Amino acid sequence: MIYKEIFSATAMALTFIAFLPYIRSIMRGNTRPHVFSWVIWGVTTLVVFVAQLKDDGGLGAWPTGLSGIITFYVAVIAYIKSSDTAITRADWIFFLTAMSSIPFWYFTSDPLWAVVILTVVDVLGFGPTMRKAYHHPFQEDVLFFSLFTVRGLFSIAALENLTLTTVLFPAAVSFACLLLIVMVVYRRRVVSVKMEKVTQL
Repeated sequence: MIYKEIFSATAMALTFIAFLPYIRSIMRGNTRPHVFSWVIWGVTTLVVFVAQLKDDGGLGAWPTGLSGIITFYVAVIAYIKSSDTAITRADWIFFLTAMSSIPFWYFTSDPLWAVVILTVVDVLGFGPTMRKAYHHPFQEDVLFFSLFTVRGLFSIAALENLTLTTVLFPAAVSFACLLLIVMVVYRRRVVSVKMEKVTQL
């Protein structure tokens, strides 16, 4: 169907539109993403892409695959730029939980269980970024996560087979991005008020 192709193309275009300025911002040192989060997101996104294809997600799965490839690239440049080297015990817990969950997909053989497990892992991947964004809200790009929220909706609309297996991941990621946006906007206001009070003293 032609509208499925349009939705898929729109989702992939939004992926590029979101990532290009975000990557430039990292290169300039304005944005400092958490490396662990991006490694987790890269792994889970690519595996979910395969699961979506197996469940006949069709055109709607391709934005997920594209996102997975670019996500790994972001992780690499974040590491090279030493974007966030403050790794806490909680970060290790998120990372090891994510990595240890991936083998379960191999043994279940059911695409649904794969997506459920990896969606949980991917959402856990937001943990380090949420922690960092709470303390440093001006180091995250709200526009980037806003575009990803919309991108997820277009990805769902482009799916050729709407099942829990194909819909769960993009829906959960969009919701997680929305929560992150709300938290960052709120924290920026709180930090700004505190800074104003300090300057007035």
